[in-house]
Amino acid sequence: MLYSFGTPLHILRLGLSVLSLAGAVHGTVPKKIIIDTDIFSDVDDSGALLLASTLDNVNLLAVNVNYPSSYSALAASAILAHYGHPDVPVGLSRPITNDSFFDDWAFELGEYASKVAYHWSNGTLPWGSAEKAWEPVELYRKILSEQEDGNVTIASIGFFDNLSGLLNSTADSYSALSGPELIAAKVSELVIMGGEYPSGSEYNFYGGNPALTAHVVNNWQGRITFSGSELGGNVTSGAPLTVEGPESDPVRAAYRWYIGYNNSRYSWDPLTVLYACQGLGDLLEYANENGYNHVFPNGSNTWIFDQSRTSQKWLQLKVDNVTAGQELDRLFLEGANSV
Repeated sequence: MLYSFGTPLHILRLGLSVLSLAGAVHGTVPKKIIIDTDIFSDVDDSGALLLASTLDNVNLLAVNVNYPSSYSALAASAILAHYGHPDVPVGLSRPITNDSFFDDWAFELGEYASKVAYHWSNGTLPWGSAEKAWEPVELYRKILSEQEDGNVTIASIGFFDNLSGLLNSTADSYSALSGPELIAAKVSELVIMGGEYPSGSEYNFYGGNPALTAHVVNNWQGRITFSGSELGGNVTSGAPLTVEGPESDPVRAAYRWYIGYNNSRYSWDPLTVLYACQGLGDLLEYANENGYNHVFPNGSNTWIFDQSRTSQKWLQLKVDNVTAGQELDRLFLEGANSV
């Protein structure tokens, strides 16, 4: 019989099972999250990673980057490591480039990803090693195959290349299941920042490859919750972090490089990831009871109200926008000061 510190192993396992059950009853079992981010041209992705890395009862399994800049993956790795997750794997879309962001629209916003990547270099992808990032579909299939059924939430806060690839994937060394079968078995909810509700046009849907957006949204089987442009676009956050956050904090630096000192940014991605990690909570509620989202080939979307479909929802605030922004700022500072 095997022993661990003098305790029979089968008794130890029984004790751990009891503890796990007790945790589930009391709602303390960490929620398993995969983030799919286009961290590059907007700083709210870094705020979202701060939350995913520091909120209570979250098990961050992986981060897939859907913008192919090496700096995007290196910055994600640096942020994760700073908040105590140096071993979380990072995937990166191919072919990898050395693109850096330049605001040629308003000529106001600053580049931050390369700076965070260099000055906070750490984690699974230290500076200069972006080519060692996982291929995103392979990372998805590996991580999902290792989880219990119905146990993973995916938060999409960018483009849809990686998720489309997962849908198209076939059996491999990680799982005998096809992409749709693996998703159906392992993913409890897909949370998407994108679109406008009940209808409209939004950058995450049309700014990359809108055909891939349509492929994912129109073909994903299972629970989907949408966070639209009208949600995070009415909530600003980040200014208190730039003023009161620790000088050693990479997300504080990212916000300062991007929008300056004591300025805030729209909160599309932080609100989306907050919901993915904690559910509706005190800030959010569902805006519909039934129906589903349809994406057109150009990336625009409209909600089809169908009483027979109840697995898709879109989010709205149940508090005023100032209160929502203040709560995000509180969480940003709490997370930054927890390191």
